[in-house]
Amino acid sequence: MQTTKLKVKGMTCEHCVKHVQEEVSKIQGVNAVDVELNPEGTSVVTVTSDAVLSEDSLREAIDEAGYELEGIDDIH
Repeated sequence: MQTTKLKVKGMTCEHCVKHVQEEVSKIQGVNAVDVELNPEGTSVVTVTSDAVLSEDSLREAIDEAGYELEGIDDIH
């Protein structure tokens, strides 16, 4: 199991959370997506997956959801 933390800018409500969870969950190998919403700053999205996820696939999912990926922290 891999855990990856994403720093995402622009999320302001539970609708934003749901949209990000739906897009990130579409990535092959993703098991869970949890969001710590910070409406006034950067939210933290924790992704649990079977294997290491590519930065491109994560960035594309966040972009598709309509938000900005500020950074990625891999936690094994």
